Amino acid sequence: MGSIWTLQDAKDSLAAVVEAAQKGEPQRVTTEGGEAVVVVSAHDYELMSKRPKTFVEHILGAPKLPEGCEDLFEKRNPMELELAPREIDFD
Repeated sequence: MGSIWTLQDAKDSLAAVVEAAQKGEPQRVTTEGGEAVVVVSAHDYELMSKRPKTFVEHILGAPKLPEGCEDLFEKRNPMELELAPREIDFD
């Protein structure tokens, strides 16, 4: 969860606030009006502010088939089932 600091305490202990944030512990700073800011590491900030991929970007980012493997999947109607008939004894 991290720690909660008053603005004055955060000013007085800025190195400790930054060190804790860099360790992955968000540091909340409050003012008289309530919670003001949250200090997080640069790494955590980058993860939070990163724009998610669109569906198209996700699909286009799929891995490609290795060279020579294009014929792995036959181009046929997937709804056609190739089942051999079998004898069923209902007696």
